[in-house]
Amino acid sequence: MEELQHLQPDDGSKQKMLDILKRFHSEDEADIMDEDDSPLSEETIQKVLSGNQISFEDLSAEEKKHFQRAVASGELSKLIKPWEPWWSKPSAKYISLGQDGTQLVQSLVKEDTAVSSEDGIESDPLHDVPLGPDSPLPSVSKLSAAGPSPLLAVHLVDIMYSYCFTLRLYNGDWQSDPIGSATVLLSVSSVLGQGGQPETVLEALSHCMEQTCSPAFRHMGGLQFALGLINDTITLLHLDTPALVCMLCDLRRLIQHAEKDLKSENSRKSKSSEIKTKLKFAERKVYFIMCWAHEQPQEAWSSIAAMVEAEKSRLVEFIGSKTSVPKMKKVQNEGKPLIKEVE
Repeated sequence: MEELQHLQPDDGSKQKMLDILKRFHSEDEADIMDEDDSPLSEETIQKVLSGNQISFEDLSAEEKKHFQRAVASGELSKLIKPWEPWWSKPSAKYISLGQDGTQLVQSLVKEDTAVSSEDGIESDPLHDVPLGPDSPLPSVSKLSAAGPSPLLAVHLVDIMYSYCFTLRLYNGDWQSDPIGSATVLLSVSSVLGQGGQPETVLEALSHCMEQTCSPAFRHMGGLQFALGLINDTITLLHLDTPALVCMLCDLRRLIQHAEKDLKSENSRKSKSSEIKTKLKFAERKVYFIMCWAHEQPQEAWSSIAAMVEAEKSRLVEFIGSKTSVPKMKKVQNEGKPLIKEVE
């Protein structure tokens, strides 16, 4: 209206502006009517407006039904901001750690806050990448009398894929549910969840992809999602060694938080005891590989990335030669799991 006061429009322009104003007015009335038809009770709305946190348990039976229907229909997905993986950001290419593997720049935490560096800083949006280790990483020779297995590089591929899967599933926020995140991690990774010892990159990827395409996780996108996770793994491998150390450090924090939450629940169920044992093993495995990765030259990751890219190319070629997307199934061929199409 202020703009109209400074113009000398013709009759057509005036009518067009009036039509726009009428449309805005009608939309405002429709919004008011929608508010009146809100599935939320007046009590719940007042809680939200007052800034209180609302959990699912706070909803009435009718509100829970509306919420579950909205989730099932995908109506709420547009409210979730898509997460951008930290390994795809430019800052991931310039991570630097000390010679002992520790963070070069330590973040400061205010003394008047009771938040520890692990609980608070790691979730700080100002940090594009996960923080590195707080304490020096020991040499692998000090952790084990025997030399490191030549298969550790293959095991790392399994762990990296599973880490990327977990973070993408939780939209980058594993802190919201450490136990659930750790459970997913153990389900996808044969190395951490089953103590597996894959001997080839194909063997490592086939297990992870089989889990990705399983009924439990198929809703994430199936085989196409799995190919995207392979790309994530390749991207991480093309970064410098400090980036891989930070990734493993973040994964270790995830496991440690899950262990802490399980301990606070004081659950004596056999299932809880089983996952505690698996998490303890996984935490040790991740720490060992983190120390090993810290000692590796950059050339080592380039060769592993090339092997992963080769397996991905074979898979893409196989998919392109079929009229339908193949299902994933593990078969035995001299002890090696392969991928084949199920008719």
